[in-house]
Amino acid sequence: MDKEFEVIVIGAGHAGAEAGLAAARMGLKTAVFTLSAESVAFMACNPSIGGTGKGHLVREIDALGGEMALAADRALLQIRMLNRGKGPAVFSLRGQEDKRRYHLLMRATLESQKNLRLIEDEAEEILVKNGEVIGVRAKLGGEYRAKAVVVAAGVYLKSRIVVGDKQKAEGPAGFPPANSLTASLAALGLNIMRFKTGTPARIDKKSIDFSKMTVQEGEPISRFSFLTKEKLFEQTPCYLTYTNERTHKIIKDNISRSPMFNGIIEGVGARYCPSIESKVMLFDRDRHQVFVEPEGADTEEMYVQGMSTSLPEDVQEEMYKSVAGLENVKILRYAYAIEYDCIDSRALYPTYQVKHIQGLYTAGQVNGSSGYEEAAAQGLMAGINAALYLKGEPPLVLPRSLAYIGVLTDDLVTKGTNEPYRMMTARAEYRIMLRQDNADLRLTEFSARTGLISDERLRLVEEKKKNISRLFSISETRLAKEKQEKAFSERGLTPPERPITFAEAIKRLNLDFSETRELLDLDWTDDNALETAVNEIKYRGYIKKEEAKIKEQQRLEEKLIPEDIDYRSLSGLRTEAREKLQKIRPRSIGQAGRISGVSPADIAVLLVYLRNN
Repeated sequence: MDKEFEVIVIGAGHAGAEAGLAAARMGLKTAVFTLSAESVAFMACNPSIGGTGKGHLVREIDALGGEMALAADRALLQIRMLNRGKGPAVFSLRGQEDKRRYHLLMRATLESQKNLRLIEDEAEEILVKNGEVIGVRAKLGGEYRAKAVVVAAGVYLKSRIVVGDKQKAEGPAGFPPANSLTASLAALGLNIMRFKTGTPARIDKKSIDFSKMTVQEGEPISRFSFLTKEKLFEQTPCYLTYTNERTHKIIKDNISRSPMFNGIIEGVGARYCPSIESKVMLFDRDRHQVFVEPEGADTEEMYVQGMSTSLPEDVQEEMYKSVAGLENVKILRYAYAIEYDCIDSRALYPTYQVKHIQGLYTAGQVNGSSGYEEAAAQGLMAGINAALYLKGEPPLVLPRSLAYIGVLTDDLVTKGTNEPYRMMTARAEYRIMLRQDNADLRLTEFSARTGLISDERLRLVEEKKKNISRLFSISETRLAKEKQEKAFSERGLTPPERPITFAEAIKRLNLDFSETRELLDLDWTDDNALETAVNEIKYRGYIKKEEAKIKEQQRLEEKLIPEDIDYRSLSGLRTEAREKLQKIRPRSIGQAGRISGVSPADIAVLLVYLRNN
């Protein structure tokens, strides 16, 4: 068996799949190790892609040439746009997926990819010589050589499943754990942390009374990938129900049996995706939302979003049956919590390379993040940068001002995280600029040098730019008087006395892109260009303000700090700042200013140092 590669990826989850595909598509001989081929891109928890903030990441992954959006579009059961009642900056696509089909699509993509080999084996040790990666040692196959290694181990490192007082060394859904690699990471000087996540029960569709629930229909709207033009008209419904006082009483009466509250679970859980017992004990509410969602088109298995738990099985039976519509429910698989090892992400450069080991990269939940989308984004960037490193080319680092991926990366490597990190729109300070609709304009050409961007993608971006330019030209013309009067009157508003421009009408009537098409009476096929143009017109004033802020921030990002600076020798810095700067070693003044514990006075000292040296 050939054991010589250029890039080795450890793990074939959402991070590992993107990392492996990126490296292989950039022309490098790549191996992707997985504990089981059945776990490739497996949706261990929610059978969905996207959501608030996460939908932005999926669009950006697509714009950069990643695979997630394309697979998600092909496996869709339903798609909706979240946050419709808010501004377009926080609109977020969310797709309900056929989890089995998604896995099979991604597995087939990896198996058929040129330059990539999928290996079913456990990587137990990372081999390093003179501060550089030279390969890995696997449980069955022994030593494999490579000059770049991407660790994308997901939640498998020393993973432990917990249900009540039952514990088992196991990965998600019964897959085997990775018990050896943690020791290798620790031996390489990485700080190991212990996190926890969980999943709800899976239930039998035939045992659910949907008449007691609210139907959640999908929308025939754009999909995730900018390459997908077809809309999804036949969609599978989801359902909404709620917990109640009886549900909460059952949980409170049995809280001493919850591993989250009796000390059995030691790992830190996700703040923004708490278990149902945490929600009941921490929040004073009469009820909590519960979404009942399909796991696939060819299965009766349903997912109970909002009721993840690690309570004992007998309590789960009673608890789920207290919810409206689930009175006679049959549980197919009980809910569980899972603990796993991860690293302190502040040990990484923004390229996802470990600072003190050349050629070693990490991506996904091993970096302390949560979610498929966050993992895939990191995997894509780690795979790209591992390939660029081996080619001797400059790395690809996306700034916060350009992408949600930049926000995710900067948060992890600059601030770190003491709980599973989840992307949210609130984390992005330039979110009016970082909308879903313009991800292709922001990133496609930016990453063209990677070779992951097809000619078709570049053609579509150029076509979109031309269409937007045309729409901007149209927007400056004045509305016909009768059309203006009709548009205002239909909305119960007094029409202006003088004819106004289309741009003014868009802003004053707060039109979305479909309403704009109707008002302008356009024969238009490029809805994506129309949506972007309308948003740019409507929020032009805010966008200009953000552009000014970005220019100022860019000035600080361009002030690079020498890699060999000894912060301990700078007497003007406070002790805390010295320690934080020495540990994180920021690449720029901008990044230094975002480190917790580094004050404006400390930044002033650094600026003086740079000016004098």
